Amino acid sequence: MQMRILTFYSLALLLSIPVLGQKTSEEKWESMFNGKDLHNWKVKIRNHPVGDNFGNTFRVEEGKIVVRYDAYDEFRERFGHLFYEKPYSFYRIRLQYRFVGQQAKNGPEWAYRNSGIMVHGQPAESMGLNQDFPVSIEVQLLGGNGKEKRPTCNLCTPGTNVEMDGKLFTPHCINSRSDTYHGDQWVSAEVLVLGDSLIRHFVNGKEVLHYEKPQVGGGNVDGQDVIYGKTGQLLGGGTISLQSESHPVEFRKIEILDLAGCMDPKAMNYKSYYVKSMPELCRYKK
Repeated sequence: MQMRILTFYSLALLLSIPVLGQKTSEEKWESMFNGKDLHNWKVKIRNHPVGDNFGNTFRVEEGKIVVRYDAYDEFRERFGHLFYEKPYSFYRIRLQYRFVGQQAKNGPEWAYRNSGIMVHGQPAESMGLNQDFPVSIEVQLLGGNGKEKRPTCNLCTPGTNVEMDGKLFTPHCINSRSDTYHGDQWVSAEVLVLGDSLIRHFVNGKEVLHYEKPQVGGGNVDGQDVIYGKTGQLLGGGTISLQSESHPVEFRKIEILDLAGCMDPKAMNYKSYYVKSMPELCRYKK
């Protein structure tokens, strides 16, 4: 029953259909990036402690968060992640990204024009010094190579599994139904995350992939000092991070819409698009 309720609300949300009997609220998207610096974000790069932005890998240029490797002699599997300071559970996140320039020397072949949005992730502080990826759900961002079909907003599962069509899905990655975007063009990516029930990927406004029940399990994470979570444990929320995987990439217009909040229409801070009730947040006129 809970799954059906969430699915209904997500459809109403995405199609902008007001729920019967409710007043429609204007969506309150919040910027996750001030356009000036990495305030509210923290860096974790493999083989470096949290907060050590080795080689100024993550930086701000011309109002964008960018990933650069000009200070690297070679990549040496120094995979990096830029973590937003606040964890989320029920939300929509959207941004624009593009790949530019040349891949770092000796970057993995599979990481050519490859980055990602990590959701439901472990905290940066819980990662081992030599850990390559956070346990998380990866919305894999790919750029075209000018030749083959190469969809984007795919799913990869570092240290996790999901369910598809009611069955446990254990392969590490699966492609979406998106088009391929060659060159340095900007692409709009959006993710709808509904706790431990449903996640949907969108490219330029079109749904390209969905799955259910994100959970701890699987492999493809090296260097954990302390194993994060227990196999089969559902992931109802967690950190959001942006990836550094050896190819320069740029991000802009990074915004989030929290879907958890006061669902009492009598409250001053009620929003019709909330899908997770947080009655402790309700505020009323005195």
